[in-house]
Amino acid sequence: MKTVLITGCSSGYGLETARHFLAKGWNVIATMRTPRQDLVPRWERLRVLPLDVTNPASIAAAVEAAGPIDVLVNNAGIGLFGAFEATPMLTTRAVFETNTFGVMAMTQAVLPQFRTRKAGVVINVTSSATLAPMPLVAVYTASKTAIEGFTASLAFELEAFNVTVKLVEPGYAPSTRFAENGGARMKGLIPPAYAPFAERIFAAITQPAAVTTESDVAEAVWRAAHDTSGQLRFPAGADAVALAQSL
Repeated sequence: MKTVLITGCSSGYGLETARHFLAKGWNVIATMRTPRQDLVPRWERLRVLPLDVTNPASIAAAVEAAGPIDVLVNNAGIGLFGAFEATPMLTTRAVFETNTFGVMAMTQAVLPQFRTRKAGVVINVTSSATLAPMPLVAVYTASKTAIEGFTASLAFELEAFNVTVKLVEPGYAPSTRFAENGGARMKGLIPPAYAPFAERIFAAITQPAAVTTESDVAEAVWRAAHDTSGQLRFPAGADAVALAQSL
């Protein structure tokens, strides 16, 4: 029976991915900054651990408590929507600390066990925003695009150790808590000069031709974890798939 460790499991993609792997018979280590104890009684193969991917001590404690794992899913992330001109550098650094450096730190923490066993899969969840330009998400896109390059390079680096590295690229998912979780962070990031433009973008976003669901992402992560073809990128959701195919 294999074990997966998933970051950012309190809601959205992480929570649904945990449920998906549990339903497939895996042991799941669901991590989050503030553990949801209501998850525990549901499954005997589920462990919930506290983990803040921006805190080295928290990462070390979680990885030690988890023990041997077969797959790491770097799902934890934060969103940001706003004009770059109005975005404080402190906010920009906070986004990178979670979306970029948090992913790198988690990966670095588990690689010794993967390399020693000559087995393991790292799956980094990014965004379809990396596939085509989108306005008012410059900082968020930059943080995720950095992981795209990191993952592509690391995949080559770890081939000799039989360690696989994959990307899952979700599209727009209105059912997640993306906006809710970033509300305080985004306050004041649309100055008056940008308001008319932002309104048009918001209107377009709220009427998409296709969207991504949490299940789409969970299924893409599952495929990535089992892929042996060498495929690097796994777009998740009808909109992300269509965008990837158009490139």
